[in-house]
Amino acid sequence: MTRVKAKKALGQHFLCDLSIAERIADTLAEHKELPVLEIGPGMGVLTQFLLRKGHDVRVIEIDKESVSYLQEEFPELSGRIIAGDFLHYPLEELFPEGGQYCLIGNYPYNISSQIFFRLLEVREQIPCCSGMLQREVAMRLASPPGKKDYGILSVLLQLWYDVEYLFTVDAQVFDPPPKVQSGVIRLVRNERKELPCSEKALKTVVKIAFGQRRKTLRNSLKSMIPTGFDKLDDPVFGRRPEQLSPDEFIALTLMLQA
Repeated sequence: MTRVKAKKALGQHFLCDLSIAERIADTLAEHKELPVLEIGPGMGVLTQFLLRKGHDVRVIEIDKESVSYLQEEFPELSGRIIAGDFLHYPLEELFPEGGQYCLIGNYPYNISSQIFFRLLEVREQIPCCSGMLQREVAMRLASPPGKKDYGILSVLLQLWYDVEYLFTVDAQVFDPPPKVQSGVIRLVRNERKELPCSEKALKTVVKIAFGQRRKTLRNSLKSMIPTGFDKLDDPVFGRRPEQLSPDEFIALTLMLQA
């Protein structure tokens, strides 16, 4: 079958370097006992290595042309190629009864952040997630506190996952080449099972704080500080959001809730 034509509207850039595809597949080597859901397989450059390495693979692809290509080139995936959008697909149909699985993919740059927000919604089922995305976004997800890349998604992901930036991928190994470099990351669930504060409240604190990231928390969180609040002298309110670790955001939320 002829190659799939990359579609700009879907953010498609097909990886051509097989050695990099194999390195990405190897990021799940410690989780072979779990099924794998690959997002946006395209023409299967990563899929082929996942299969060779013995993973139980399902793929989800929004591009109809890619779906047809995969059905013809990978007959061993019969019944496991899902034509759909990961952001909206009812994942419980793929893995019923809360079964665990790993996520992987060469994620479309234009929706990569949305993919990781969706990951958070189903985190109890996903102990490991890895893949490639725009380098700038990958560095943001893995950034420690105190760095300029550290932001909302850094905090929310690192509450539940240990996030590791693995390696950088040059633009020239793609067809067509993107205008930016790519980065490969891996997320592995940490030991946290629940939060001591309201998760909704914590998300609100994080989003409002980073919405005015150049201000101190004393100023950016004015709308959340209740009348009669007697802890504004606490040193935390003199800091900026990028200086707080996920655990410190928990402590801040508990303070505001109390």
